[in-house]
Amino acid sequence: MDPSNRRIAHLDMDMFFAGVELLYYPELRGLPMVVGGRSADAPELLPDGSRHFHRLREYAGRGVVTTSTYEARALGVFSAMSMMNAARLAPDAILLPANFEAYRHYSRLFKQAAASVAPLIEDRGIDEIYIDLTHSDEESRTLAARIKQAVRDATGLSCSICIAPNKLLAKIGSDLDKPDGLTLLDEASIPTRIWPLDVRKINGIGPKAAQKLAALGIVKIVDLAHADPALLQKHFGLSYASWLINVAHGRDNRPVVTRSEPKSVSRETTFERDLHVRRDREVLSQVFTALCTRVAEDLKRKGYVGRTIGIKLRYQDFRTVTRDLSLPAPTQDASSIRRAAGECLKRVPLDSRIRLLGVRVGALSSDTETPFEKSPAQSELPFGVT
Repeated sequence: MDPSNRRIAHLDMDMFFAGVELLYYPELRGLPMVVGGRSADAPELLPDGSRHFHRLREYAGRGVVTTSTYEARALGVFSAMSMMNAARLAPDAILLPANFEAYRHYSRLFKQAAASVAPLIEDRGIDEIYIDLTHSDEESRTLAARIKQAVRDATGLSCSICIAPNKLLAKIGSDLDKPDGLTLLDEASIPTRIWPLDVRKINGIGPKAAQKLAALGIVKIVDLAHADPALLQKHFGLSYASWLINVAHGRDNRPVVTRSEPKSVSRETTFERDLHVRRDREVLSQVFTALCTRVAEDLKRKGYVGRTIGIKLRYQDFRTVTRDLSLPAPTQDASSIRRAAGECLKRVPLDSRIRLLGVRVGALSSDTETPFEKSPAQSELPFGVT
């Protein structure tokens, strides 16, 4: 099929975790609110039927922000930020603990609703999907509006959707008109809507690559589109340079994968700055534990357990190392994954700054086929968490 004839949608739920919380606590609408507290930070029901909500200034601990409402984001509070830093920026923001059981429930609801209108869906996580609309006869705007309304009817939540010729443009486009956005992109709209954006808007260009591009005078996507290919190849190598050129011009032939059996489930993050193993130990520990927790949540949502736990580290000089550990029994338990990943971490040199950290669970099987067992506890893990 001619790639230019494809219609691919990317649907992204608006501030999903926070939006779900507002369904439970509608009195918080319009207020700055942060999700990421402990169970002790849950609202307290008062004798008169009202609720007492904890404020961010009351928080004391080492947690990180899971998500925040747009009102909190306007104050500078974003996901993955230290809770203590967030408290300094927005001390009066409402603080809530995360409720992943509710988030998984509403994730299933919105995906079922979208599938009722357009069934060719690729699941990309708890709050986003791709949809192949190529073979639908319905006009794009009408079809996108129907999908959005189905999601709202099923969940009470808003989403943003973009229909474009490929996954790359659809992913970028779904963020252009948030919240509650409906965006249509084609090749003709690339110079006006895509090129003016920062290169970081392209999924796959991380902080380090963006910094290297900026040093070459390439800050916007338009700069990348007009960059000398030889210059890019010199600084990034042939493969990555070719990819940079293609994405800058909006080219992407990846299909929407509607059915697949995953070989592994992984989560990784690239840091805004290279982190020092000792001086940034607290941050590394928080991120490492959060990655293990998210992998566990992904496994439970997808219905898998896994026996092989692995880690991935990329150092400041772009060297990458991986280590794996096979458990005696498969698991989807966050603590078990964290312990095994910690053991893997002990087997890598921690003598350089770290720019990327990842956790992977492989050797998957259905959680209905294999009994669940926890792996034995280990002592004294790296990054200071036991």
